[in-house]
Amino acid sequence: MRTRRAIPVIVAVGVVGAACAGSDTADPVTTEPAATEAPSTEPPDTEPAATDPPAAEPPTTELPVAEPPVTEAPLDTTPETTSVAEEISPEYDFSSVGPIVDEFTAERGLNGAGLVVVSRGEGVVHEQYWGEFDAERISLVASSSKMITAGVLLHLDDEGVLDIDAPVAEVAEWGSGNPAITPAQLLSNSSGLVGLAPNPVFAPYLCQYIADGTLQECAETIFTTPDDDADVIPPDTEFRYGGGQWTIAGAVAEIASGQSFAELVDEIFTQPCGLESLGFNNHFAQMGSGFDYPVEFAGDPSTLVDTDNPNPEGGAYINAPDYGRLLLMHLEDGMCGDSQVLSPEALDTMHSDRIGSTYSGEAGQVGTGGDGTGYGMGWWVDRDTGRISDGGAYGSVPWLDLDDGYGAYLVIEADSGTGGELAGLLEEVIHTAITG
Repeated sequence: MRTRRAIPVIVAVGVVGAACAGSDTADPVTTEPAATEAPSTEPPDTEPAATDPPAAEPPTTELPVAEPPVTEAPLDTTPETTSVAEEISPEYDFSSVGPIVDEFTAERGLNGAGLVVVSRGEGVVHEQYWGEFDAERISLVASSSKMITAGVLLHLDDEGVLDIDAPVAEVAEWGSGNPAITPAQLLSNSSGLVGLAPNPVFAPYLCQYIADGTLQECAETIFTTPDDDADVIPPDTEFRYGGGQWTIAGAVAEIASGQSFAELVDEIFTQPCGLESLGFNNHFAQMGSGFDYPVEFAGDPSTLVDTDNPNPEGGAYINAPDYGRLLLMHLEDGMCGDSQVLSPEALDTMHSDRIGSTYSGEAGQVGTGGDGTGYGMGWWVDRDTGRISDGGAYGSVPWLDLDDGYGAYLVIEADSGTGGELAGLLEEVIHTAITG
């Protein structure tokens, strides 16, 4: 079985706090193993590729369900070994999944897990929860936010409101700070700005982790600061995962549309796809958790202060069924029910290995040589299997097999390495269940 690559990480809240206290430099955060993203305080995170890289429905449309859910095992008092499964489609055999997750969550002392599997033309074919998780549990997903943010800008490109291949300077007055950079380069981690590796707490970009202020103010600060002049390189010359470039992307979407980032997410995804649990915030400096999941969130978005400076790269929260609906939209030509959320062309753009085709880039972890890993827009591309993924620093792992027409969303509340490892155990089991 192919080992999932680790992905660059998200900065620990504690590290961000320390940096904000007056340090111009911060220790670089090391990336994690191939299963998901590397440790970090969770600003834009680092997550794995295929293993790491791994939502809601339209107001009037629900994902098709072949049969009523059947409870395989009732919840008991031992979260890590308890599971409830919904065998939605008897055509597939997912019986091997439960024992794997039961054993894994028990060994790691996890508070549970959630898994949703969707199939093109069929909707949800499997849904299962362990421990404290159920269909209503909302989790912070760190870098699994990226494919959502990329979708916002690709939707605006579909509408003719934004040209992702035109310079940011054509949209933003402050764009002259880096006149050659385009939204497409921002979304493919190829802008040349400082990324999460080797320094996720790069001092000039710290506003990306703080709820105070606005997205516009933060983006202008990042794009115009002279303090990064020695570190910025020409765009489309090197893959630099995450960081302030995603804040720039969110701000460009606001300017082009005349709407706030929250309004865009609501209009593009929440309403058409019925994603009642989806939202964005900026929890990093609010909750200090290092590289681990901020347990004080406890599935409750109201624990976070309202903000006009959301983190487009790693600030999303959502429940498992709603994320599954997003994956299904990617499988069904951009449709949520009767709504065309993204065009097939936009999806092809997001899913394709842009860094490989544009400048022969490699997206592997630092120190791994990058063999076999590409990147599109919000999606890691496994060049061997063709599967794409968008893993997060807290252990969420969404992935799609576009050729075989299915996707899966695995969520735990731990760290990217743990999530990637579990996803690696499940990837081929799920593939076999789907393909027979």
